[in-house]
Amino acid sequence: MASAVRAIVLAAGKGTRMNSALPKVLHAAAGRPILHYVLDRCEELGAETVVVVGHQAETVRDSCAPREGLAFATQEPQLGTGHAVQVALRAVPDDANCPVLILAGDVPLLRTETLRALCALREGSAAAAALVSFRTAAPAAYGRILRDPSGRVAAIVEAKDATAEQRLIDEVNASLYVFDGRKLRATIQDLQPNNAQGEFYLTDVIGLLVAAGERVEALLVTDATEATGVNTTTELSAVERDLYERRTRALLAAGVSIERPDTVLIGPDVRVGTGARIRAFTILEGSTVVEAGASVGPFCRIENSRIGPNATILDSCLIRNSTVEAGASVGPFAHIRPDSVVGENAKVGNFVELKKTSLGPGSKAPHLSYLGDATIGGKANIGAGTITCNYDGVVKSPTAIEDGAFVGSNSILVAPVRVGRGAYVAAGSVITKDVPADALGVGRARQENKPGWASRRPKKH
Repeated sequence: MASAVRAIVLAAGKGTRMNSALPKVLHAAAGRPILHYVLDRCEELGAETVVVVGHQAETVRDSCAPREGLAFATQEPQLGTGHAVQVALRAVPDDANCPVLILAGDVPLLRTETLRALCALREGSAAAAALVSFRTAAPAAYGRILRDPSGRVAAIVEAKDATAEQRLIDEVNASLYVFDGRKLRATIQDLQPNNAQGEFYLTDVIGLLVAAGERVEALLVTDATEATGVNTTTELSAVERDLYERRTRALLAAGVSIERPDTVLIGPDVRVGTGARIRAFTILEGSTVVEAGASVGPFCRIENSRIGPNATILDSCLIRNSTVEAGASVGPFAHIRPDSVVGENAKVGNFVELKKTSLGPGSKAPHLSYLGDATIGGKANIGAGTITCNYDGVVKSPTAIEDGAFVGSNSILVAPVRVGRGAYVAAGSVITKDVPADALGVGRARQENKPGWASRRPKKH
């Protein structure tokens, strides 16, 4: 694309058919608001972008807060798409040489390549405008593309204003446009609300330009899915499915092994390294990173976490906001809660829960343990049934288990407490004091056997 471009994203609508208090453009698909997919496309184009807000304007603005360089225009009252662009143009610098791209905020499947092609079509043909169209056997509520006898775009007629004959047209408007900025400003002021909705239609600008002798081009796309707008939760579900399918196809092409791709959900911001293996019914969300050679699943959910090279996450694990280092093994049936680290070549086994805990390199917690607010050194062994008692009802206190320590099965470590380097804790102990390095900590009552007690016990009748 030779010229710079300014973008207007229409995101003011309520989305009544969503039957939700949430603004339509903030409904999530594959873990992200649908509006943000459109904003990503604008960023990839390098466009200066204005977002038109209206319904719950502050909520929509807040969702965009992490993004830099966005401008906002408030449409109040909401008098149609043409009115929305009129409002937005007040926030767009009047640069006659800069085209203006207008996008709906509810088309998350849109591809950057399509927008580049659209802009190139308008620029290459010196047209006043270019729009995206597609053919469908079920045009329903889409605006129909009207063409003159020579096949050129003549106008767009909205479905509610179309005649019976026009409703039979199968080429429809995708609501994606690029305009010569100067000609858009000059023409949009002539809009009139002469339609069934009593609104100012952006689509009418196309007919006005043609009537003024200007040229309008249409980019007819063969993949209609990328122009799919979201107006109902059913459509949202279908779009989400397509987003996930698109993501898995891209990862497969990049050398990631995905078992049963139809069962795997991988979010748009997840990164997966070449040679990683994602097994069936696994969900990867947020900013998760799965590095080369790692294996995850089946039936796992990982959120905002890093899985290191050649690490293994076995069946039915939940990992959130944590790190699993290279060569480590987690699971099956393990729960790694936020701010935890499983060190290099460490092992977290079945029915083990870590909470804000660091398990050092080569250390093992193989079975049935809760380790909370703990710092565990390298090559330590945590026996089955070990619990760090980190919470007294008021304060959460830390436990430290140093390198090479051995904690016997069914031990309770009452924090704050430290088990020193190379120390042992006897099985079944309740440890309330620090155990020095190389010492044996025993915190249990002495066993006493009473010979013949069972035979003297009264028998049941």
